[in-house]
Amino acid sequence: MAIRELKVCLLGDTGVGKSSIVCRFVQDHFDHNISPTIGASFMTKTVPCGNELHKFLIWDTAGQERFHSLAPMYYRGSAAAVIVYDITKQDSFHTLKKWVKELKEHGPENIVVAIAGNKCDLSDTREVAMKDAKEYAESIGAIVVETSAKNAINIEELFQDISRRIPPLIPHQNGSNGAMKLGRQSLQPTSRCC
Repeated sequence: MAIRELKVCLLGDTGVGKSSIVCRFVQDHFDHNISPTIGASFMTKTVPCGNELHKFLIWDTAGQERFHSLAPMYYRGSAAAVIVYDITKQDSFHTLKKWVKELKEHGPENIVVAIAGNKCDLSDTREVAMKDAKEYAESIGAIVVETSAKNAINIEELFQDISRRIPPLIPHQNGSNGAMKLGRQSLQPTSRCC
């Protein structure tokens, strides 16, 4: 079974639960006293997807404004970006839209964008309606899901949705060196002499 390494970065305001989502996904653990990320942290997890294994290389970026300039280092070359907002904080949803704009302008062309409304276990203090998040996600062609890292709601599903959006591997045309190409191949006419 082929193993593919997929770089994924998490973006969003500080305190929305990016690190908690990653910890829940990779370690199935939730820490009430998690410290804010400084710069970025890195974790991996391999999951089956069809006839492949997807090894997620997950970069969890700091949400503080002073670290914003470092983010391109992490989303450059990423197969996917998970932009996280807190459903109890409208401001975090506005920040999410800024991240999407930045990704569209400076991110990889075919990056898979997933929007995660975290802390759905606190829906009694909700400020962002799921309907608004769904409409926005549809307008930009993104995955949208509400999650709770605390209660392990939709965390696995979020990464499964990302896996399903990644095009399958296509063996390289000459195939002799075992190299693999990602995505669609463009058929270019070959010119022959004589």
